[in-house]
Amino acid sequence: MQFDRIISKRRDRIVYKNGDDCIKVFDNKYSKVIVLSEALNQSRVEEAGLNIPHIKEVGQFDGKWGIVSDYIEGKSLEELMREIPEEQDKLLDKFIDVQMNIQSKRDQYLTKLTDKVNRKINQCSLENDIKLELYTRLESMPRYGNMLHGDLDPSNVIITDDNEIYILDWSHVTQGNPGHDVARTYLLFLLKKQDEIAEKYLNRFCEKSGLDKKQVLRWMPLVAVAQSLNGKQDEWELLKKWIDTVND
Repeated sequence: MQFDRIISKRRDRIVYKNGDDCIKVFDNKYSKVIVLSEALNQSRVEEAGLNIPHIKEVGQFDGKWGIVSDYIEGKSLEELMREIPEEQDKLLDKFIDVQMNIQSKRDQYLTKLTDKVNRKINQCSLENDIKLELYTRLESMPRYGNMLHGDLDPSNVIITDDNEIYILDWSHVTQGNPGHDVARTYLLFLLKKQDEIAEKYLNRFCEKSGLDKKQVLRWMPLVAVAQSLNGKQDEWELLKKWIDTVND
């Protein structure tokens, strides 16, 4: 494959820039079904009216499946928060507005959050009594149908030179309880050791949205279990701390 350059690289996928296109190429372990499912979900998000890169093509590249979409030129909110620290609070508010806008959308055909979380609990290697507590916690959570990004942090929000906002990376989108998405974002800040920003984010989001902070934190054992399946040893101590709160 000869593309302009690599934008990002993970162990199971590489994202390339090629002219005006962004090409996400998946590892061979990803089947056609999984890739087409991701493309379908992103198409559903497009139709919901959110400003996201439009999918142009799904195809094979040197025998590997990939998704071609618009390349968005700009800076992420993460970059801007780092480059302009005095604007951090303002940019964090902009990020929260983006997330609240996502959660205002609905699509009944998206994967249900509860189904996904159930699978994550089943896949983890924790003791059966802890799994039972996690299943019980999940069952007790209110059911909603809001659109949830599933992996939102400031690196996934791009601001163009024209001041347009685009939201990237829709591989984890589901429908369900907004508190889960907020807990997930809060955890992502903590994993980056941005504790001060994490607390500002959580308090400000709950203030603006009316979500109950205690109810958001009840999701933390569940989002921590899902994150633990990535197998990153340097994250385990923090994740285990949150998983243990399922007994509180």
